[in-house]
Amino acid sequence: MPETSINDTSTSETPARGRRWLWIGLSVAILLAVLILLFVTEDTADVTVVDAPSPAPLVTVLEVAPAEAVATISVFAELRPRWDAEIRSAVSGRIITVHDAALAGERVDAGTPLFAIEKTRYETAVAAAELSLEEASLALWKAENAVALARREFERTGNEPPNELALRLPELRIAERTVAAAEAQLVAAQRQLADTEVAAPFSGFVTRRQASLGQTVAVGEPLVHLSDDRRYELTAELSQADWALLDHPIAGQEARLFHRDGTPLGRARIRQAGGFLDTETRQPRIFLDVAEPGDGILAGDFVRVEIAGRPIANTLSLPEGALTRAGHVWMVDADDLLVRLEPDVLFRTGGTLVIAAPEGAGPWRVAGTPLASFLPGQRVMPQDVGG
Repeated sequence: MPETSINDTSTSETPARGRRWLWIGLSVAILLAVLILLFVTEDTADVTVVDAPSPAPLVTVLEVAPAEAVATISVFAELRPRWDAEIRSAVSGRIITVHDAALAGERVDAGTPLFAIEKTRYETAVAAAELSLEEASLALWKAENAVALARREFERTGNEPPNELALRLPELRIAERTVAAAEAQLVAAQRQLADTEVAAPFSGFVTRRQASLGQTVAVGEPLVHLSDDRRYELTAELSQADWALLDHPIAGQEARLFHRDGTPLGRARIRQAGGFLDTETRQPRIFLDVAEPGDGILAGDFVRVEIAGRPIANTLSLPEGALTRAGHVWMVDADDLLVRLEPDVLFRTGGTLVIAAPEGAGPWRVAGTPLASFLPGQRVMPQDVGG
C-alpha cells in the first residue's frame, strides 16, 4: 500500500510541471515579438546639420539724443486737516441739550451750536459780579468826591497839603483798582456763562461724539471731535537726491496733487521747506497748504505730490520699460551689437525715465523692450520705432 501512494503522487505532479514551463515559454516568446515589433516600427528622426548661423534677434530701438529736462519730483503724502480738535467742555454741569449738529457724521459751519450745559449757577455768578462792580463803582465815586472836597478845602485856606493822605489819594487808588478787579470778574463770569453754549470753533465734520444728553461733565471733559474740511495740510519727505533736484528756495511755489489712480486733485502751496531733518528718516521735509480743496480731496487720503524742480542739462528721456529689473539699460551700437549700461536715474515722471546721458555726442539707440536673454556684445537686428 505505501508504494502505490508514492507512485501516484509523482505521476500527478508531472503534467502540472509541464504546463508551467509551457506558459513561461509562451510569455518569453510574446515579449520577444513585441520588442521586435517596436524596433521595426520605431520612428527615426532625420537630423540635418546646417552650417549657417541662427539669425540675429529683432530688437525695437528708440533713438534718443541728449537734451535739457526740467526735473519733476513725485512723493506720496497724507492729507491732514488744518484744524483737527477734540472739543472739550470749558465749564462743568449737566448737558441739557444736544443739537443735531453734534451727531457723528454731521457737517457744521463755524459758530453752529452743538451742546447746551445748565447755566443757572453761571447766571448767578454774573449777577454777583455785576453787584460787586456796582458797589466798587459807588466806592470809587465816594473816593473821588472826598479827594475833590479835600483839594477845595486846602485851596480855600491857602495851605499846602502835607501828604497824599490829606488829599485822600490812597483811598482813591484803592477804589480804582477795586473797580478794575470787579470788571475783570464780571468778564470772567460772562465768559463762563457763554461757555455753557458749546459751538463749533471752525467748519468741518463731526467725526465722533463723546457726550450724551443728561450727562454731567467736568471742565476739560471731551464732547465731540471736529475735523476741518476747508483747509488741508501735507507733509512730504524727500530723499537727499530729490532735494538736490529742487529749484531752491521753494517756499511759496506751487505743487500739483494727484490721486493714486492719477486723477488731478488741484494744487497746493509750499508753505515752508527744509530747515531740519526728520529724526527718524533723516530726510528733509516740505510743508504744503491746500487752501481751496477740490471735490475729490478727503482727509486721511494718500495723494501724489508733484513738484517742479530745476532744469538739468545733458539728459536722456526713456520709457520706463527700457529699464530692466536689474537696473540696466541696453543700447545698440553702430555695429548692431548690444551694450549694457548702468544708468544714473535722475527722476521719473508720467511713465518717463530721465537718466544722465552717457559720455559721447549721441544720439543713442536704446532697446525699448529689453529681453532677459540679452548678452553684452550680442548681434541684433534693430528696428527703429521713432524718437
